[in-house]
Amino acid sequence: MRVEVSRQATKSRVVSTAEVRAASEAMLRVLKLPRAELSVLLCDDATIHALNRDYRKKNKPTDVLAFAMREGDDGHLAGDLLGDVIISLETATRQARERGVASRDEVMMLLAHGLLHLLGWDHQTDADDQRMRAETDRMLAVIRRAAAAKAKRAAAG
Repeated sequence: MRVEVSRQATKSRVVSTAEVRAASEAMLRVLKLPRAELSVLLCDDATIHALNRDYRKKNKPTDVLAFAMREGDDGHLAGDLLGDVIISLETATRQARERGVASRDEVMMLLAHGLLHLLGWDHQTDADDQRMRAETDRMLAVIRRAAAAKAKRAAAG
């Protein structure tokens, strides 16, 4: 699998690119997508605002955007290329504060949410929303287990 993680216009260090890459790879393994290609951009509100305005016609920042390559008329040509997940670290930090969770945990939730959108998950109905939340929680459990295993390996040796 290939996961590219980059930063643009953000000085926030609530999460490292290495953590995001490792979390993405753990989720892709559990989703049985060993050859998948994924791009993740960690950015600021201004960057995501411009993307949200230009591509979704919503003139405001948002927390996460997902641009799926497997959608549309030519989606069948994407092969293993899933697409792009863009996360605003500024919005994630604000939302984390409002929800009383760690900023890193909020970013990981947005990463899981965005990845599921790339795979066709949606939350247009209450039932869809409930299923997507459950799958997001499952992906977060995968991330926690992977991080715990890494910490155990580091402590052992």
